[in-house]
Amino acid sequence: MSWKFDAIPDQSGRIAIVTGANAGIGFAAADALAAKGATVILACRSRERGEDALARLTAKNPSAKAELWMLDLSDLESVRSFARDFGEAHDRLDMLINNAGVMIPPAAKTNDGFELQIGVNFLGHFALTGLLLDLLEATPDSRVVTLSSLAHRTGRIDFDSFRTTNGYKALREYGQSKLACLMFTLELQRRLEARGSKVASLAAHPGGTKTDLQRHNGLINFGTQLFGMPAQQGALPTLFAATEPSARGGDYIGPGGIAEIRGYPKRAKIAGRAKNTAVGKRLWEVAEEYTGVSYPR
Repeated sequence: MSWKFDAIPDQSGRIAIVTGANAGIGFAAADALAAKGATVILACRSRERGEDALARLTAKNPSAKAELWMLDLSDLESVRSFARDFGEAHDRLDMLINNAGVMIPPAAKTNDGFELQIGVNFLGHFALTGLLLDLLEATPDSRVVTLSSLAHRTGRIDFDSFRTTNGYKALREYGQSKLACLMFTLELQRRLEARGSKVASLAAHPGGTKTDLQRHNGLINFGTQLFGMPAQQGALPTLFAATEPSARGGDYIGPGGIAEIRGYPKRAKIAGRAKNTAVGKRLWEVAEEYTGVSYPR
């Protein structure tokens, strides 16, 4: 049986943060959670686009409990400010959905000097999760859902590339960032289990979904816009990972069709290199050093 919107349990009383919630999969996930009764934090970099997203969400569902918060994952000080302010305003966090990302942009760096894709897609979310972990720990049945991609299968972790754009290759760096996101998910779950935490860390990917994310690559964008799923369906793996009672920490959820490009949520294939615990441990240590965010031991 296909897992669809109607399968999402009632989310009344729960709080979710969705990064990059102004468009695409992020907006679709935020909209669905709000429709099911959750209080949803739209964590967005652009105030203008965030306000437009909030207006669209509340126009569709006037009773929705939704808030717009500013968050720039390319600026670690913004990440710290967001986490600090959220902790002062809320005493629980049921779902942290690490959705925001950049895909194959021109060579650029974050405010802190990291290659943009690894900085936003991985390091920014690593820092955000660590800074919000106490709230997640204090909330029963809380989950962290981090977005990866089919591109993780082509990724290789090259620690020397984190701080440079010399020899920059956009697709290579994108694959690395999404591999890092999946390795982070698995390493976080191992660490949570080791210290008896009840927080669950899961990952999801949207397969081929029509969003604005592919705008920097004409061929990929053309194919996705022509054959891809609408954002509402592409968001289902994320929503499954965030809300489905049978989902477990360490799960990776994606579309269940051929090559995981289309279809409804099921457990997805994890490339062997993503399971390399030695690299996962080093990736974690490098991320703590680069972000200055240390997780509980």
